[in-house]
Amino acid sequence: QVQLVESGGGLVQPGGSLRLSCAASGSIFSIHSMGWYRQPPGKQRELVASITSDGTTKYPGSMKGRFTISRDNAKNAVYLQMASLKPEDTAVYYCNAAGKIISVSDEFFNVWGRGTQVTVSS
Repeated sequence: QVQLVESGGGLVQPGGSLRLSCAASGSIFSIHSMGWYRQPPGKQRELVASITSDGTTKYPGSMKGRFTISRDNAKNAVYLQMASLKPEDTAVYYCNAAGKIISVSDEFFNVWGRGTQVTVSS
């Protein structure tokens, strides 16, 4: 009922920048939180950044400084601006959203996008 579509991934040289976008669609009443996760090759998925509907952001310590998350509530969209990229940032980046569905009863969703590949290499 709710779908996420990511875009903006690709190949970038070390030190470069990239901006990821994620748009949610479907029977959405409200979205409480949106976030970006990544899964490097052979490793577990990890949180990159998250943002709530009031703009409160969260970054794990290792992600602070080079990644900036932002959100457009009117468009049900979330963005991730990445700067000074390093080869170790190479991963599949996933968008996540959690909120409430349009329904006569309280129904909630927590969905993932299919991911977008980011490769940092010279």
